[in-house]
Amino acid sequence: MARRAGGGPGPLLLLWLWLWLWLSALGPGPAAACSPRCRHGGLCLADGSCLCSKGYEGERCQHATCYPKCKNGGECLRPGKCRCPPGYGGRYCHKVSCEGGCQNGGECISVNGVVKCLCASGWTGSRCQEAICPQGCRNNGACVAPGICSCPAGWVGRACHLALCKLPCQHGGKCIAPNVCRCRLPYSGPQCTKKRKE
Repeated sequence: MARRAGGGPGPLLLLWLWLWLWLSALGPGPAAACSPRCRHGGLCLADGSCLCSKGYEGERCQHATCYPKCKNGGECLRPGKCRCPPGYGGRYCHKVSCEGGCQNGGECISVNGVVKCLCASGWTGSRCQEAICPQGCRNNGACVAPGICSCPAGWVGRACHLALCKLPCQHGGKCIAPNVCRCRLPYSGPQCTKKRKE
């Protein structure tokens, strides 16, 4: 028997010796027969029970064990491998995971078991993909970033509310749509340059 520097046998040797004595105590008898057989490398003992290998448990070593245990309703597939339910990820299903991810600085959170994106200020939508323009975007403008509208041709301003006229409206006329002037009396015409005769 090998001895350690400290004078006694090593702990691994003692463990094997104990296991051998314990198995021997069960009796020599005929070869053990477990029915159904032990799974995942479990050892069939003389009394018909199974001694499971590390990472498995159950009467026939049929259940994998994960340590730490799978979180958030995850299922242990094999030692150290969990199958996570939707919305969770990581080795032990301990990380919240939003399908498709959260955009624009959004954070994936779980509230009462419901996984969702918590959006940064100025963003909304299931993945924080939609910008918020509190002023609104008129005349078919599109909100492209918080408070910023992308305006169609002929419109400008924070809310796409100001029309552009290539030629300016004259005599106090006002541009009310792209290249359309509203004229003050007594003027008329495309740029309010024609004076009506009274």
